[in-house]
Amino acid sequence: MSDDEGGGEEYLFKVVIIGDSAVGKSNLLSRYARNEFNPHSKATIGVEFQTQSLEIDGKEVKAQIWDTAGQERFRAVTSAYYRGAVGALIVYDISRRTTFDSVGRWLDELKTHSDTTVARILVGNKCDLETIREVSVEEGKSLAEDQELFFMETSALDSTNVDKAFESVIREIYNNVSRKVLNSDTCKAELSVNRVSLTKSETDGSKQTGSFSCCSR
Repeated sequence: MSDDEGGGEEYLFKVVIIGDSAVGKSNLLSRYARNEFNPHSKATIGVEFQTQSLEIDGKEVKAQIWDTAGQERFRAVTSAYYRGAVGALIVYDISRRTTFDSVGRWLDELKTHSDTTVARILVGNKCDLETIREVSVEEGKSLAEDQELFFMETSALDSTNVDKAFESVIREIYNNVSRKVLNSDTCKAELSVNRVSLTKSETDGSKQTGSFSCCSR
C-alpha cells in the first residue's frame, strides 16, 4: 500500500517465536493466524511463517511471524532467521520448569543473532494446565521484570490471551519505529528492505506499556 492509497503507509515487521521444543509455539501461531489448534502437532522442522495484518493509527501493519524449531539439532539451521527480526515471543510451558529455566539461553541467543532493538514478550503458555503447573505466575512476572520484558500467560488450547500476546509485540514494534529508537544505520537499511517507513515522524507520542496479564481463574 502506497502513501497515496488512503494516505497510509504499509509496515512489514518480522517477528520470531522461540523457546524449547513442545512449549506450544506452532499452536500459538496457528491459533493466532487461523484460529486452529492441533493437539497432535509434531515438532517443527526448520522454519514456518504466517503473515497477519492489523490496523494501527490508521496504517496497515503486517507481521511476518516465524515459528522457529525449538529442538537443539535444528538450532544451527534456525539461527539465520533471527536476522531482521524486530519482535520476539519467548515461550515456555508453565507445566515444565525446564522450559522456563531455558528462557535465559533463548534471550542470549536472540541478543547474539539480532542487530536491532527487539520488542520482546515472555509467554507462559499452556495456562489451561493449572493443575500440573510448575512455574508460578509470580515467577514469570519476576523474570520478565528483571529482563525488561512484557509478560503474559496464554493458552493456545482455549485461546486465552493469544491475540493479546501477539498484538502487544506488534504494537510495541510500531511504537519503536514511530519513535525512531531502532538503532543504527544498518537497522534502518534492513527495515527499508522490509518496506518499513522510517521517514515519516509520528507525533502522537503515545507509548504502550506492558501490563502483566495472566489467565483468570
